[in-house]
Amino acid sequence: MNSSRLNELPQQLDKVLDNFHPDNWSDIISLLNQLKNTKKPPLPPAEAPLKFFARGTAFITFSYGIDGVTIEMSKYAHTLNNLFASDNPSIHFIGGSFRRQASSILSPEWHQLQIEGIDGWNKWDNGKWFQALFKKKIKSLSQESDLLAKEIYRQAVLIAKRLGTYFLDNQISLVLPVNVASNPGNLALTLGLVFVTEILGIHVLNSNHDFYWEAGKPLSKRRPGEVPGVRDHFFRNRKNKPFFSLFKMLYPWNGSKWLQVNINARQSRRLIKKFGFPAEKVSEISTYIADAFFKTHCKKDVIDSRLRMGHILSSGQKIMAPVPIANHLSGVDSWMKNQQPIIIGARPGLLVDPRSEDLIIMLQPTRIVGRKRIEKNLELIRTLFQKSDLKEAFLDNPTHQLILHITGPVPKEHQKDLEKVLLAYSKTVLTLPETFANRIFIAFSVGQRMHASFPAKQFQPLTIDEIYRIADVVVFPSKTEGRGLPIIEASASGIPIICSQYRPKKVFREVVGKKLPKKMQIRYTLFPEGKFNKAFLDEVANLLIHPGCQQERITHNIEAVYARYSQVAFRKKLERLLAQLQQMN
Repeated sequence: MNSSRLNELPQQLDKVLDNFHPDNWSDIISLLNQLKNTKKPPLPPAEAPLKFFARGTAFITFSYGIDGVTIEMSKYAHTLNNLFASDNPSIHFIGGSFRRQASSILSPEWHQLQIEGIDGWNKWDNGKWFQALFKKKIKSLSQESDLLAKEIYRQAVLIAKRLGTYFLDNQISLVLPVNVASNPGNLALTLGLVFVTEILGIHVLNSNHDFYWEAGKPLSKRRPGEVPGVRDHFFRNRKNKPFFSLFKMLYPWNGSKWLQVNINARQSRRLIKKFGFPAEKVSEISTYIADAFFKTHCKKDVIDSRLRMGHILSSGQKIMAPVPIANHLSGVDSWMKNQQPIIIGARPGLLVDPRSEDLIIMLQPTRIVGRKRIEKNLELIRTLFQKSDLKEAFLDNPTHQLILHITGPVPKEHQKDLEKVLLAYSKTVLTLPETFANRIFIAFSVGQRMHASFPAKQFQPLTIDEIYRIADVVVFPSKTEGRGLPIIEASASGIPIICSQYRPKKVFREVVGKKLPKKMQIRYTLFPEGKFNKAFLDEVANLLIHPGCQQERITHNIEAVYARYSQVAFRKKLERLLAQLQQMN
């Protein structure tokens, strides 16, 4: 792009946005239609897509932490680094917040920009605007509705200008938003991103992990007795037609230089068939599993990973001293403000040696949010000690202990979900005889992969594959998922997976490979939706007591995942998408 063109763009951005003064949602829609129909300047035709996009690629989402979205974005960035390697790539991450755990995922060579006001949900101005848009009724054509439209536009303009300045200063030619235009955490951010990319003519590879209509629908379309969905609130103001028309227009935005990239075929079909997107502007991209997951490991490797995790959970001590559940429950408000790794037990004075060969670990590699249904694991543990061979194994061996370990942090808006899990643990240890209760623990590593004690002990930070390695089984009783990455990662790591058939069921079946040849299918133990039957309990108890008996299943899953989720296939797909994107002039 020539220098005169660069000089004109900031003024053009200001001219369009500053000279427009909407009175309502319909006015904003008119501006969007005008921008969409304005011819964009063509790109230099001779420049190869990799060279062009390498000059400046920016990822953008609400916040970065230890969540699945951040991890997937880092995979995209690493792949782009490799693709752009010969062109001195410049990669940028933009967000409303960067949690401390993100530093273990995002490479220091990637630039970071934090912008106030672009975090999502309850972190968007302390939830004020999210509540106003999606949790309260907005009467159509009312003064309240018009005032909201003006406020969202005002915020969007500020965001667009901030992004525009950064994009131009850093020669950003490709933007990869993740969930910004599919899961409506911040309407002003989405609108601002659309403004800046349309006015400046920037290419967008729009990555959609979750859509608002997945596990969400209006009350009028809910069948009698149907359980409410976790995203129903996005339809609360459906009858406010001007607002909801803008909402549907933005999620996702069918921009002139936007390519929609989804994580499953079901999402793509819906965009094409229901929302009218051209098939050539909709695609899918899978994930990939790093080679480290497939490396063989021995018992010594497992003990080493558990020892390092033990130091994280015990503030640098070799032996873990769990906090009594009663103490933690009384101080959970304080803990939420500065979440630190913790292991919790039934009473004071209990100890856990992470190196013990008699220690059983059930791992849930997710954040603590309601739809992950972590409390079902505690119901399972309680029932195992009442109705399975696990009870006899613990009676025969008094040194057996069991930990349910949850890896992710607790988003601020999900404190009640954490409390539900803690109360389920409390119920479990109060219900069972003391001989069992005192040997059952729950741990939260809140995304931490190292401790201050590591350098002195010559410990390396734990990698994600090493965290999986600490487990005897991975548990994943989730209710809804956009993909279900723990199934894939656990299988690649050689860890048996116990999972629910989450919604959408087509996505679950796609992940486990239901329609593929048997050698490509992931083998799993199905978490029942109702009561735990004897066959299920026997299978789970056997997984925990006799892990060595699962070698054939483990080997099969490793080979199936390697065949389906290689880095090479992912890289080729991403390269094709970039070439396709550059043709959108």
